[in-house]
Amino acid sequence: MPFPPWNESHEQLRKTVRDYCERELAPHAAEWDKAGGFPRSVFKDLAGLGLLGIRYPEQYGGLGLDWWYSVAYMEELVHARSGGVMMSILVDSDMCSPVIAEVGNDEQKEEFLAPLIAGEKVGALGVTEPGAGSDVASIRTTAKKDGGDYIINGAKTYITNGAFADFITLLVRTGGEGFGGVSLVLFPTNTPGFTVGRKLDKLGTRAVDSCELSFENCRIPQRYLLGEENQGFYYLMNNFQGERVAAGVMAYAGSTLQLRDALRYGEERSAFGRPIIKYQWWRHKFAEHLAAIEAARALTYTAVAKMVDGENPTREVSMAKLFAGELAQKVAYDCMQFHGGYGYIEEYDICRAFRDTRLITIGGGTSEVMREIICKWEGF
Repeated sequence: MPFPPWNESHEQLRKTVRDYCERELAPHAAEWDKAGGFPRSVFKDLAGLGLLGIRYPEQYGGLGLDWWYSVAYMEELVHARSGGVMMSILVDSDMCSPVIAEVGNDEQKEEFLAPLIAGEKVGALGVTEPGAGSDVASIRTTAKKDGGDYIINGAKTYITNGAFADFITLLVRTGGEGFGGVSLVLFPTNTPGFTVGRKLDKLGTRAVDSCELSFENCRIPQRYLLGEENQGFYYLMNNFQGERVAAGVMAYAGSTLQLRDALRYGEERSAFGRPIIKYQWWRHKFAEHLAAIEAARALTYTAVAKMVDGENPTREVSMAKLFAGELAQKVAYDCMQFHGGYGYIEEYDICRAFRDTRLITIGGGTSEVMREIICKWEGF
């Protein structure tokens, strides 16, 4: 079997995603960054193209395909040219929803997963808290039983889609201290006692909100518990593997687009009598980046192959996110530098891409956390 196993159906999916992004999303990237949001109709459009349920069962409206199709989708989604729009979409299609497909029961899938795939509901993932970022085992938001319900109290922060999501896949403390006392629940945002606080003013990914959320005596039925009680940490760690693969793909695919833009600019822009791409230092720098991008792509594909084969991909996923994410910082920096003063103004996409790229080594597990996972995996 070729590696990766791309075929005509993958290419058809790629064309669908790229055409939509270039036609409907990219032309509005700067506008939506300034507005701090984009139309909710985008989710309906994506649902109509079959893109919100690529790996999910057909009985709930999904396509029932594997991770290779998701990678093809993510690689082309960068043509939206907006890290905020792309992140919002992926939170919905690939971060808040996989755990519902994996451990949710039929009733939960009908109520939450099916309408998400149809673009009728938008989801968010509620993990980070003011006092618990990478250390998710230290979350304080509680869910206490009361009859057949849970009463939820606490706060979350940095929650993408938090201002407009219809539900949140929410990490809560149902037991004692540490990772063994947390659970995942499905939380409808029309629940009394739930409020959206500040929309955080961010450096990048400005086309989607990141919010502070508050839960005050919010009552939800215990039937919204995902899987088993106090097993939420394990479900979340498994869910993180897909999120981190997505980050790796966003990193190397975004870097590829930035570099191609820079090469095109370098052919058009002249200095001291010749196109600036003809200066050897830049040619060699970009050649190094192209080689490194291919290495990041290959490492990410190795992680995906393990996921598809049902093996534990933690080592390779962590390496892919670390390597691709750190590389993306260098590529964005050099591409902006290559543009000179033009790279520093909003007229050029590299300005927005430079800001958006910075999140990759922070969100979904920092580079420091990735290094620690690798160290533990290797036994040192």
